[in-house]
Amino acid sequence: MDALEITGLRYYGYTGYFAEERFLGQWFDVDLTLWVDLLAVGKSDLLEETLDYRQVVERVQNCIETSKVNTIEYLATQIGRSVLECDRVSKIRVRLTKVSPPIPNFPGQIAVEIIRSKEESF
Repeated sequence: MDALEITGLRYYGYTGYFAEERFLGQWFDVDLTLWVDLLAVGKSDLLEETLDYRQVVERVQNCIETSKVNTIEYLATQIGRSVLECDRVSKIRVRLTKVSPPIPNFPGQIAVEIIRSKEESF
């Protein structure tokens, strides 16, 4: 199966364990790998035979900006579920990074990565 990558997405969202995170928000980065069949578009060069990347980006943005949940694991799952609703996507890898987690004396980032397919139930 072929794959498309969409990387470097960054949106401000309200996911986190602490009430302040869900109220004040913080930045999240997202990288995606999408398994799609690119055989037809590889032969035809017709846009209608490939995935509309704009739709994927809009779905990720909406999930991050509107969700107020406790964990990035749950948010990553919601992103995966939303993107898998796109007709051409059969499998997805979501890497979701909390850019500045509120952990004392921790200058790093926290990331979660999930891989899901349409056949798997969420």
